[in-house]
Amino acid sequence: MMKLDAIMTFVVIADAGSLSEAARRLRVSKSVVSDRLAELERSLGATLVHRSTRRLTLTEDGTAFLARATRIAREVEAAAADMAERRGALVGPLRISAPVTFGRMHLGPAIYPFLAQNPGIALTLDLDDRRVDATADGFDAVVRHGPIADSRLMAWRLAPSRRVLVAAPDYLARHGAPGSLAELDGHSGIFYTNRGAGDWRFPGPEGATSVRGRPALCVNNGDMMRDAALAGLGIALLPLFIAGAEIRSGRLRAVDVGVEPEAAFIYIAHPEGRRSSAKLRVFADCLRQAFGSPPYWEL
Repeated sequence: MMKLDAIMTFVVIADAGSLSEAARRLRVSKSVVSDRLAELERSLGATLVHRSTRRLTLTEDGTAFLARATRIAREVEAAAADMAERRGALVGPLRISAPVTFGRMHLGPAIYPFLAQNPGIALTLDLDDRRVDATADGFDAVVRHGPIADSRLMAWRLAPSRRVLVAAPDYLARHGAPGSLAELDGHSGIFYTNRGAGDWRFPGPEGATSVRGRPALCVNNGDMMRDAALAGLGIALLPLFIAGAEIRSGRLRAVDVGVEPEAAFIYIAHPEGRRSSAKLRVFADCLRQAFGSPPYWEL
């Protein structure tokens, strides 16, 4: 019969890449880790890892077993955390994905007090601008900016996010400031590749109008979009949580074309059908309080 601690140990070994590192993470001896792995392999009748002097690698059987073993480990962690929550404690792992620029500029400062107040929570924060699959990638929730495209997610709004067209004074001096959507269409644009050139959308009485412009740079990072605008490469559509400081300092100028861009929001979403944990709800409330209403970056 397979023992649960052997399965949990195998998941840690696969992530750590060595018995020594797995032992350090589990706070047991290397011999205990080795014995648990050997016991699991005997129970399964299969070799799960290739052992070498440099690094362990998974066999084909090990790779196949890891996917289910990981789900088992997470279910056990979730069950233990649920029991702790029933006793009024917030403990256990919390896995969150968030975009790079927002995470660096605003999410980090908001979560440090949360973690100090809840030392029993082990937060894993993965900063990535790609649209991750929360369920497949094993996240409890994702923090995102913009529209919610995945219907399998249950989303909670954290804060509104006003976006503005911006450009460097030097660019506007050389090319002129567009005063309408028609004039905007002829300008060089700096676009966010995760949304594409179609992200320049403006609501109107007959529906949204999409303005493309001429792509000068397409990139999947907000910091680089801001820097490219500062360098005078073109006009960028940026949220105020990225561009606000540069607008206030005069290094970037807001471009008024007579129409506000489509509204966007900061939200946190968890997989549909998965009951949200108490620690996730407290985490979301902490972020709302830290950001404010309206959010501090728009004041």
